[in-house]
Amino acid sequence: MSVTAESPDAGVALLPRKPARGRIKCIVWDLDNTLWNGVLLEDGEVHVRPAVVERIHELDRKGILHSVASKNDRDTALAQLRALGLEEMFLHPQIGWNPKSESIRSIAKALNLGLDAFAFVDDQEFERAEVAHGVPEVTCVDILDLEEALARPEFQPRFVTDESAQRRHMYQGQIARDELEQDFVGTNEEFLASLEMDFTIAPAAREDLQRAEELTVRTNQLNSTGRTYSYDELDELRESDDHLLLVASLTDRFGSYGKIGLALVEKGADAWRLNMMLMSCRVMSRGVGMVLLNHIMRLAAQEGAALRADFVETGRNRMMQVTYAFAGFREVERDGAHVVLEADLSAVQPPPPYVRLEVRTT
Repeated sequence: MSVTAESPDAGVALLPRKPARGRIKCIVWDLDNTLWNGVLLEDGEVHVRPAVVERIHELDRKGILHSVASKNDRDTALAQLRALGLEEMFLHPQIGWNPKSESIRSIAKALNLGLDAFAFVDDQEFERAEVAHGVPEVTCVDILDLEEALARPEFQPRFVTDESAQRRHMYQGQIARDELEQDFVGTNEEFLASLEMDFTIAPAAREDLQRAEELTVRTNQLNSTGRTYSYDELDELRESDDHLLLVASLTDRFGSYGKIGLALVEKGADAWRLNMMLMSCRVMSRGVGMVLLNHIMRLAAQEGAALRADFVETGRNRMMQVTYAFAGFREVERDGAHVVLEADLSAVQPPPPYVRLEVRTT
């Protein structure tokens, strides 16, 4: 069985890493004698393995991404995937003659995922050993052990939400945006305007809570307090008259980014407390980070209440600290890493001109 990093010399499994539920975010597949039976360049005709394809689709619906690292002729292999109706399932496929560890590094960079979020499936012990040596963070799986491996906790997503089945499409939309940006001639604001972005803010509904919980767990760099909330905690806060739980969504002409923002406000008579504010890292470059924050500032000003925000320095969330500063918040209290900020409600900013804002009340 080969489901952990392997010795490059003898193929002997090292001590298994501690399982972390849902750690695997992308599976990279070999093609010959893995996705299909046969060697494409030698046999000419190959036959797909239905059980493997079924697992790929099943995992895709759960939000796990897929890619390819194959030593093959790129055009021939892509044509075969296209003929099988599978080409769109794989993001940034790496098909050529480079070491597969290099291919996985390229995929990880393109998807902006850590190497420990990857698994690699191959029928050849040599290829698994090369990957285990070159990128030891990657979980290696022998195709013969696939079913056993997929039953492990690290292959079981912690959250399966309505957005999970759309995750691949979201990444494909991002690929299209990146290609447009690379070729775009003009200013950054002109590029952002060309995306035709729509930003929606609404009170959290019950069907939003799984995604809201997922956001608190997955978002590190743009989480103001670093705190996570369970589904039940969020549901209780959602129904509290003393709290406001808001979710933000973003779409553009390439499709949906999904629910990308969450804010929790405790409403006092004289002052509101922004207990948590977070944004998904995937919208960091879209210039929309302050839209939700300024909306909350506007609501507090309309109620005649001051607005204070909790911020906990986690070492990773400096970007959120910068966002507060640009929005006019200043430090009024500090206890170690825990900071209380207060907003200048005379400095509320409108949404940038390249974003259409829709605010829903229900």
